[in-house]
Order: sequence, then C-alpha cells, then structure tokens
Amino acid sequence: VQLVESGGGLAQPGGSLRLSCAASGFTFSSYAMSWARQAPGQEREWVASVTSNTNKRTYADSVKGRFTISRDDPQNTAYLQVNSLKPEDTAVYYCRARGMKDYWGQGTQVTVSS
Repeated sequence: VQLVESGGGLAQPGGSLRLSCAASGFTFSSYAMSWARQAPGQEREWVASVTSNTNKRTYADSVKGRFTISRDDPQNTAYLQVNSLKPEDTAVYYCRARGMKDYWGQGTQVTVSS
C-alpha cells in the first residue's frame, strides 16, 4: 500500500498550489480520502475530506472557501487545490485513506512566504 503526495513547494502569499496523492495497493474507490497538515511544533490537524461513492466534501473552517478537495477514482488519485495561500498555511500536508484500514502518506511540504 502506498500513498504518495506531491505538488508541494514554496508559494507566495495569495498564491496557489495543487497537491496530489497517488494511491496504490488498495481499492481506492472504497476509501474516504482526507488531507491533514502539521506545522512545526504543532499537532496534526484535519484540513478536508471527500467521501467515497457520494463525493461529499467537508472542510476545516480555516481553509473553507480557499481549498478544494477532489478525487479521481479511475486514476486512484486525490487532490487538494490550495488557493489564496497564507503564511499560516505553511505545513507538511498529508494524505489519508480511511476505509477498512487507515493509511497515511509521507507528506509534502508547503511553505508560504514572500
């Protein structure tokens, strides 16, 4: 089983990035997909989720209206479009698959700085 995040990097305040999470080794379409983030010295916090089947999306208040989670089941990939970035969005972003089991990726760094 693998979850491999990509797409992180350095962005300016107000900028955008598109994070990807490529999954393998399990039935992707049967799993709810989430993104979480962890800033230095802070606990990991949930950011957004999308369910399997119904594709219902939910967001943390801190990112609502700026971030968009999506999934492409034929491609076994989840995405997080992050817009209007703020310095406080700086963190390692993790992908999570929840279903019969619980899987995490290794994370991708997002740094927001001018």
